Amino acid sequence: MVALALPDAASIGLVLIGVLIVALLGWIGSSLSRRKVADMTATAKAQSELELATARAEAATVGDQIRRQAEDDASAIRTRAEDDATAIRTRAEDVERLSIEARREAEHRAEEVRREAEEVRREAEQRAVDVRREAESEAQSIREDLREQRLEMERREHRLTEREERLDEQHRSIEERQNELTVQLAELDQKRAEIRSLEEERRRILEGVANLTAEQAKAELVTAMEAEAKRHAHSMVREIERQAQDEGEVRARKIITGAVQRLASEQTSESVVSVVHLPSDDMKGRIIGREGRNIRSFEQTTGVNLIIDDTPEAVLLSCFDPVRRETARLTLDSLVLDGRIHPSRIEEVYERSRGEVAELCQRAAEDAMAEVGITELHPELIRTMGLLRYRTSYGQNVLKHLIESAHLAGMMAAELGLDVKRCKRGAFLHDIGKALTHESEGSHAIVGAELARKYGEDDDVVHCIEAHHNEVEVRTVEAVLTQAADAVSGGRPGARRESLEAYVQRLERLEEIAMFHDGVEKVFAMQAGREIRVMVLPDAVDDIAAQVMARDIAKQVEEELTYPGQIRVTVVRESRATEVAK
Repeated sequence: MVALALPDAASIGLVLIGVLIVALLGWIGSSLSRRKVADMTATAKAQSELELATARAEAATVGDQIRRQAEDDASAIRTRAEDDATAIRTRAEDVERLSIEARREAEHRAEEVRREAEEVRREAEQRAVDVRREAESEAQSIREDLREQRLEMERREHRLTEREERLDEQHRSIEERQNELTVQLAELDQKRAEIRSLEEERRRILEGVANLTAEQAKAELVTAMEAEAKRHAHSMVREIERQAQDEGEVRARKIITGAVQRLASEQTSESVVSVVHLPSDDMKGRIIGREGRNIRSFEQTTGVNLIIDDTPEAVLLSCFDPVRRETARLTLDSLVLDGRIHPSRIEEVYERSRGEVAELCQRAAEDAMAEVGITELHPELIRTMGLLRYRTSYGQNVLKHLIESAHLAGMMAAELGLDVKRCKRGAFLHDIGKALTHESEGSHAIVGAELARKYGEDDDVVHCIEAHHNEVEVRTVEAVLTQAADAVSGGRPGARRESLEAYVQRLERLEEIAMFHDGVEKVFAMQAGREIRVMVLPDAVDDIAAQVMARDIAKQVEEELTYPGQIRVTVVRESRATEVAK
C-alpha cells in the first residue's frame, strides 16, 4: 500500500514546485515592472507594459513546460511503482508456493524416515531374536560340553582307581617274584656246584676212557658247548623276536586307541550350496534387476551361480569353489542389507567382501596354529593354510582335519618318545597342497611338499607331506605317524560324508573298467580307490600294449567316474621262467 501511494505524493510535490516557480517568476516580473514604472516616463509605460506582458507570457510558457514535465515524470514514476509492486506480488506468490512445496517435501521425508526407522526396528528385533537363539544354542552346547567333561573326569577317575589297584597287585606280584627268584638263585648256586663236580668227574672219565689229554677234552667240550649255546641262542632269538612283534602290535594298538579316545571332535558336513535369507520376496526382483541386469552382473563379477526359485524369502548360491562362494555370500548379504543393488555397487561390495574373506582365512589359519602350538610359519604358508577354512574333503573340513591330525600325531609321538613338535608340524601341513591343486598339476601331496620346501620347511616335514599317500617311499617314523594320524582323522565315524555303499560301488566300477580290457588277469583297487593295479598276461600283452592300456583305463575313468583328487593306474606285466630239476 505504501508503494502505491508514493507516485501521488511525488506528482503533487512536482505540481507545487511548478506553481511556486510560476509565482516566483510572476513576482520577479511584477518587481521589475514596478521598478521600471517608477523610473520610466509615461512614454515608456506602454513599452514596459508590453515587455511585462511578454515576460508574463514567457513565464506562463515555462510554467506550462515544467508542469507537463512534472506530470510526465509522475506518470513514469507511477508506472515503475506499479511494475515493482507487481514483481513483489509475484515474488511473494513464488515464495509462498516454495514454502508449500518445502512443507510437502519435509512431510514426505519425515514419512520415509519413519518407514526406515520402522524397518530398522524390525531388523533390530529380528537380530535380537537371532542373537538370543544363538546364545541359547551356545549355552546348550556349553552345558553339553560340561556334562561330557564331567563324565570324562569320572571315567578318568575310575581308570586311575583301577590303575592304582593294578599297580598294587603288580607290586605284590613283584615281591612274590623276588622271593621266588631268591629261592631260585640259591638253587642255581647249588646246581652250579653240582655241575662243576659233574664236569670234573666227566673230564676224569673222558680222560680215562678216551685216552685224551685235558686240553683235548677241553677243546671237545668247548666245541660241544658252543654248538649247544648256538642252538639255545637261536631259539632265544626267535622267541624274543616273536615276543617283540606281539608286544609291538599290542603297543601300537594301544597308542592309536589312546590317541583316538583322547581326541574328541565334532562331526562336519559341508556342501556346495549356500542359502542367503532375504527380508522379503520383493528383494528378489531388486536382485534380478531390470531385464536381469543385476543378476548377470553379480554372476559375472563373483563367478557364482545365483539361483532364485520358489523358496520364500531365500536365494541359493551354487559354486564348487568354497572361497568364491563365501565371498559371494558376504557380497549378497551386504547388498541386501544396504538395499542399493546395481552393477557398480555390486563390484564395489565384492571387492570389499574379498578383503573380508582374506582376513577371515588369515585369522582361521592363525587360530589353528595357536590351537596346535605351531609357530614361525612362513606368511605365504599361513595364507595358503587359511584357504583350507572353506575346503572340504568328502564333507570333512580340511583345516579341522589338519588340526585333528596334528593332535593325533603329537599324542602318538609323545607315547613313542619322538619329537612331538616335528610330528605335529608334519601332520598339520600334510594336506596344504589341497589349497593349490586347482592351480598346479600333480597330486596334493607332491604339490604341498614342493610348496613347503620352497618356503624353508625342514626336510623331515617335507617328507611327511610327500609320503602320506605312499607316492614317495616312507623313510622316517614321523612320516608313518602322519599317515596314521591322517587315516584316523579321516576314518573316524561321522568325519566324512561318503556312504559305504557309494564307496564300494566306486571301487567295483574301477575294477570293472580295468577288467573290460583284453589280456587282464587280475585287478586290485588300492589306497581307498586312489590307485588301480592291473595284472596282465605277459603272453597276451607286451610292454607297449601295457602302456596303451594304462592310458586307456585312465581316460575311461576320467570320463565315467566322479572322484576327488587323482587315481593312479599301474599296469603290471610280469614274466617268469620256470624249469623242473629231475
